[in-house]
Amino acid sequence: MAGHTTEAHPHGADRLCDAGDRVYSRAVRRGRVSRQDAESVPCLVELALLHPDPDDMGWLVPTSPQEVMTRLLREMHEHVVATQSRMGEAVSAFEWYAALGGGDARSPAEGAAIRVLDGLPRIRAAMDEATEACTSEVLAVQPGGIRREDELSEGLHRALALRRRGVRMRDLYTHVARHGQGLRNYMELMEEAAEARTLDEVTERLIVFDRTVAFIPASPDRTMALELRHPALVGYLVTVFERLWRLAIPLTAPLPDTGIEGITHRERSIAALLAEGHQDAVVAERLGISVRTCRAHIARLSETLGAASRTQLGVRIAQAGLDGPPRAAELQPLTVPGRPGSPSDR
Repeated sequence: MAGHTTEAHPHGADRLCDAGDRVYSRAVRRGRVSRQDAESVPCLVELALLHPDPDDMGWLVPTSPQEVMTRLLREMHEHVVATQSRMGEAVSAFEWYAALGGGDARSPAEGAAIRVLDGLPRIRAAMDEATEACTSEVLAVQPGGIRREDELSEGLHRALALRRRGVRMRDLYTHVARHGQGLRNYMELMEEAAEARTLDEVTERLIVFDRTVAFIPASPDRTMALELRHPALVGYLVTVFERLWRLAIPLTAPLPDTGIEGITHRERSIAALLAEGHQDAVVAERLGISVRTCRAHIARLSETLGAASRTQLGVRIAQAGLDGPPRAAELQPLTVPGRPGSPSDR
């Protein structure tokens, strides 16, 4: 019987089976479900999504979705940190083995497909070297919010050197970066040599020179980086960049209207991430804004949608069609559920 249960429900809390999804959803809506209703989905108890009601052992009560999400994010973060640590250790170990080749050793420019750069001085030196060798193009992804003056100034000497040599630069930022005057000053200084576009959210930092060498962070605090020269890896990163570039909006163009009255573009992005189950801190980090700003937007979103609680806000977001990309039908401004002129909330 136990073996059959494992085969029938081979999943984690982040991807429930159909039966588990139905029962857990019912438990969250009603506050509890009977043990009899949950007998067909023992996975919910095994995954600590349901637990006995201390007041009546014949019933099971749900663990709150917020608590489940916090647990999953913590487990994912620990996995990412462990993977990054193993990657650095593996690269260091095989660099040592590669050095045993003696006379067959090659220079960094010709050799190691992956090189670990430990410390900001070494990272800056490698970036300066790649800048000097660059002849045609630089692609960059710059996550976070408004670009600080010191961040823009740190790489200004490289950008000016590239501009003098006629190198084309393309940068991807989050929409939030549009509100920083420093970025606009920087783009004016670069003139025709640089072009910038923005998205709701972008990947982690990435810089690619001449489609032959790329740099990505190797630690959360960005004091370690990977220098990548393997053609397949660099080609993959260039493909990711180009696809994001096609989806992005030029810095010189306004952000499109959301198509829903009273909802800003940023609030739509926040609504979509909330609908995915993300907590405020995660939403803020992905969009490049502070948690305080994020919560202020959520409060305005709740007011606009007429939601009195977070649970009700989730329902309103779905009813207004804010839980995903804009739909084709959203060509004309819409009113939202529960507001004057809207269909009744059933």
